[in-house]
Amino acid sequence: MEVKCLEIRDAATFIPVICIRPVPENNEQAYLLRRDGFRGNETERLIIVIRPHRGAHYCPYDWDNNTMVAAHRAIENDWWALKDGDVVDVEFIQGITDTKKVSERFTNPF
Repeated sequence: MEVKCLEIRDAATFIPVICIRPVPENNEQAYLLRRDGFRGNETERLIIVIRPHRGAHYCPYDWDNNTMVAAHRAIENDWWALKDGDVVDVEFIQGITDTKKVSERFTNPF
């Protein structure tokens, strides 16, 4: 499995997420992923996005708000370019702002 932790940002919004691309590392995972409806191989395009304490979806359109729908779609489209800690800025993606937000870890360390 490929796992990345990302930061979703929107207007006055900060959402940490855990994302999984369900590609198997062994035959056991491949079998179980195929049984659950995934491809079970390297051609998998779906990304599971998890909001701890709030649920998880593999379909972007299952989220109940525009921020998560737009962010999930962007994560699927840009999966190979993203790395842990990257910001998925919905306002920037939608052309509302010209400059991508920086991570809150630089501006508001916990």
